[in-house]
Amino acid sequence: MKTTVVLLFAALLFTDLDKIGKINSAKAEAKKAFLAGDFTTAIKKYSYLIDSLGVNEDEVRANLASAYFQANDTTGALNNYQRLTQSANKKISSVANQQLGVMANNQEKLEESLNYFKQALKAAPENDEARYNYEIVKKKLEEKKKQDQQKNKDQKDQDKKDDQKKDQKDQQKDKKDQEKKDQEKKDQEKKDQEKKDQEKKDQDKKDQKDKDPKDQKEKEQKENEQKEKEEQEKNKDKKDIPPSVSEKLKEMQMSEEKAKMILEAMKNQEVQYLQQNKRKATKPKDKGKPDW
Repeated sequence: MKTTVVLLFAALLFTDLDKIGKINSAKAEAKKAFLAGDFTTAIKKYSYLIDSLGVNEDEVRANLASAYFQANDTTGALNNYQRLTQSANKKISSVANQQLGVMANNQEKLEESLNYFKQALKAAPENDEARYNYEIVKKKLEEKKKQDQQKNKDQKDQDKKDDQKKDQKDQQKDKKDQEKKDQEKKDQEKKDQEKKDQEKKDQDKKDQKDKDPKDQKEKEQKENEQKEKEEQEKNKDKKDIPPSVSEKLKEMQMSEEKAKMILEAMKNQEVQYLQQNKRKATKPKDKGKPDW
């Protein structure tokens, strides 16, 4: 019985020693890979320590998170750092919050980043790197808030100008539409009035015709007689010149009006000649001269 217990204890001791050896070997290999910049191998070794060998040390998980961070594996780094924020080891907790703050800052999540740096300083006030980052992000956040405020102000001013332009444009459009409607109304009213006036005129004419057809007939007869008289007066001068003379004038390429003027002048000369001869005939005869 005593021999059996000794053998069992020796087996357990051998198993523990073997596991410890594997853990130490994996830690050494992981550290060597990390320092050499081979972060992929470092991640495998640290994951092996946690998942396969059951190592539950915050230092190992912190190294795993750091290897993920250096390998630009944001998801792996985020998951492992978040597990370490509540670590009993204040230094590890401070570093985990600090790294989460750096990652949030890289993603422009400034308020979240600033909060992580605050937590890092609470855990370890002596963490100068976390303090420096806190001041940098704080200043950056203040500048961003100012820029956002100015941007919002500029946007409001621009929106106000755009609204004013839109209102002015709408007012001009409404004015043009109203002017167009007013003009169309005036045009329609004018057409309607012209139509009414024409209808009234036609009706008055019809009423007058129906009222006194005899007077209307006499009026038309007088108008016709006047036209005939004017036509006769117009053709009177043409009758003074015989047809044969008219033909001669056409051959001479002389108009009837010009021929009339010549005839009239000849008549005037003839009358003048007769008058002169008549005055000569009234002189007393000389008795001493013969009458011949």
